[in-house]
Amino acid sequence: MFLIDSLYQANPGLRSRSICFENPTGASGAGGQAASPLGPGRKGDPARVVAAGEEVCLADIQGPGTLRHIWMTTLPTRTLLRGVLIRIFWEGADFPSLELPLGEFFGFAHGSTASFQTALHSVGERYGMNSFIPMPFLQRARIELHNQTAKPMTLFYQIDYTLEDAHPHNVGRLHGVFSRANPTQLGEDFELLPSRAGSGRFLGTVIGIRPLADDWWGEGEIKFYLDDDDVLPTIVGTGSEDYVGLSWGIQQTPFLYLGANRVDNPSGSHTGAVSMYRWHLHDPIYWQTQARITMQQIGHAGESPNLQAYKENLFERQDDWSAASFWYSDALAPLPHCPDIAARVEHLPPVVGSGNATPP
Repeated sequence: MFLIDSLYQANPGLRSRSICFENPTGASGAGGQAASPLGPGRKGDPARVVAAGEEVCLADIQGPGTLRHIWMTTLPTRTLLRGVLIRIFWEGADFPSLELPLGEFFGFAHGSTASFQTALHSVGERYGMNSFIPMPFLQRARIELHNQTAKPMTLFYQIDYTLEDAHPHNVGRLHGVFSRANPTQLGEDFELLPSRAGSGRFLGTVIGIRPLADDWWGEGEIKFYLDDDDVLPTIVGTGSEDYVGLSWGIQQTPFLYLGANRVDNPSGSHTGAVSMYRWHLHDPIYWQTQARITMQQIGHAGESPNLQAYKENLFERQDDWSAASFWYSDALAPLPHCPDIAARVEHLPPVVGSGNATPP
């Protein structure tokens, strides 16, 4: 995140660049060369169709530099927004350090959302999707999009970045991993971040829940296992909705750093889908050697007139949980296997609201 006084530095020694189909290399003075019926340079190549199964390189940039903003839109469906993957490769590695479904990369679960804004993302009513997560690199940044669905997608995009940033040799590169358990295992904590070695900082997570039973699902506590932690973690929360800054159940409240951008609770029940998030910008989570983060799967039945009755009504439960977790690390290593497209798109909840632009 930039300091506010950097806004009035007219010449910090950086070069601003942008990549889209109109300038796929971001080269100086090379934008808008394609011709349209209006003539050369008149909106000749704003978008393309990515075929079913096709992989497209969106950017291949020589550093040092920093990715500053990514905008993208398509004609969305739930299957596209969960079935299309974004992969980011740092420093010439042959494995991605970030591999996420399109929707999760832009801050929402389940492939459907109402419009919302956070400190790091914004999504408009018709799926103009923005990410402002800063992504530094030293030598090379490569971004790929893989349409793993059975249908073509119309793609508009733009990647804004700077070059010649003076990053230290051990700068943290952004990482991202997606996981889904449908259903979770009884009595087993769901992993938000699988065990990662090296030093790092946890940026945050986008969590999707599809409750598979009645009663309240969110009594599980988050657990941060940092460095030498083994059986017990260093940092423990008090409940699932508490972790995203809410209380007494879950409410659709998309705040800057935490909250929920989707809550489907018909008639006040706890049976609807939820998309919630937490960004650790002002309360950083650091580790020096290794980290692992989990969320318990604990529910609560009935009303609780007092604390003792509340504890007696807790129970282990199974639901459909997904998570896209983001972190910075100077250690580049292959990610855990991403669930295949069948596992990613199975049993997606209905589209958000009758006025939402996403078809089924």
